[in-house]
Amino acid sequence: MSIEDNDREAPDFESFEALFVNNEPIDKIGAYINRFNPINVMKMQRMEIRHSAILAWLLTPNETHGLGDQFLIAFLAKALSGTGRLPQPNALDIAHADLSDAEIKTEWKNIDIFIHSYSQNWAFIIENKFGSTQRKNQLSDYRQAVEEAFRDETSIAIRGIYLTLSGEEPNDPSYAVIDYESVCEIIKLLLSKNENQLSSEVVKFIEHYLEVIEDETGMSEEQVKMEELAKQLYREHKKVLDFVMEHGASNDFSIAVDELFGEKRHENWDVTIGNHRLMYSNSDSRGVSFLPYSWYEAFGDDLEWAGCEKWWAGYPLIVWFQIRENNDGKSGKLWLFAEVGPLTDKAFRKNLLEAILSKGNQAGLKRIATRGKNINSDGKYTKVFKENSKDIKDVFSSDEIANKMKDMLKDFSKEFDAIAEILPQFLEHGYKSK
Repeated sequence: MSIEDNDREAPDFESFEALFVNNEPIDKIGAYINRFNPINVMKMQRMEIRHSAILAWLLTPNETHGLGDQFLIAFLAKALSGTGRLPQPNALDIAHADLSDAEIKTEWKNIDIFIHSYSQNWAFIIENKFGSTQRKNQLSDYRQAVEEAFRDETSIAIRGIYLTLSGEEPNDPSYAVIDYESVCEIIKLLLSKNENQLSSEVVKFIEHYLEVIEDETGMSEEQVKMEELAKQLYREHKKVLDFVMEHGASNDFSIAVDELFGEKRHENWDVTIGNHRLMYSNSDSRGVSFLPYSWYEAFGDDLEWAGCEKWWAGYPLIVWFQIRENNDGKSGKLWLFAEVGPLTDKAFRKNLLEAILSKGNQAGLKRIATRGKNINSDGKYTKVFKENSKDIKDVFSSDEIANKMKDMLKDFSKEFDAIAEILPQFLEHGYKSK
């Protein structure tokens, strides 16, 4: 009997008992998975109309949250930062304005959120895409509808804002872009700033909403801790968990990942898919993370990076596939993300981002971009790919998902190679752990 055959034997009773009886790590993970969140209980976490309602509540200055116009100003200023002085209002105009009179409407002329400040004579169209994608001419149609409604007010300034979960580019280039990661950062900042002024009920509700966004965007620190705990649990009970995973249920995304990355990828992290050599990092039922091998070689395997030690694979950059269902429950989108992580050295982080964008520009690779984010900001997470999704007709087809993954790896091979070229110049920022 070979070693491989022996590994496939069912674990003994004692091994199952050690894993499932009075096991503190598995109890903690179970508590995390089953934690109470009323938004999740009511199945609202993926409903765009509910997200729009909550955001409209936060954006309304005289609402019961007690934040006044703080969230409204922070949100608009963040969305418009990096878009230049014109057209107005720009981020600086917003930051110094009094928007306490702003009126917030939802579903006005089919617009997700509409903001009108009478005193400033400003209007903002917010199109919120939490799961679905934009329709052809949708954004320009909204702008035309607002311009028509205010045709007698020739001096009114109208700005469009495109809010997405994944940083999708708007079809109408006049729209500024903001993602839910930025919303998350704004909410955290305002909670910290106003913790003594807000009621406990308001704080608890906002924290529940923040938890939903963090889970969907991968920003949850608690989730990172649970992932580390899960890795520890896997190392200690590998044989039992492998047996459970092999003989338990699996979704179609997981099957596609198994097909491409191999069922034993946890043991052999060096994976080849077609002509692409990758270093596998982690996977779950909705995503799989990795590094192009050229990035892994450039960074080296003996350095750590301050701020990223517990982030994904521990490197300043990560790449991952993620699948998201559309509201019809059948179709969806496959995304390929590349992101610069929470490096402690802000100057290093800024220089790395500038080098990535500059290399993309020099090589004529327009898909290397930050989707309008200002790289001088204090953000921790910055995605650097755009036009980075493919439609999935059937999210229950592992073959379609696997083929689209292979297509996207091929499509972005030039971007992977270009970024790899600039990475060696940053090795001095890594350190060797003791």
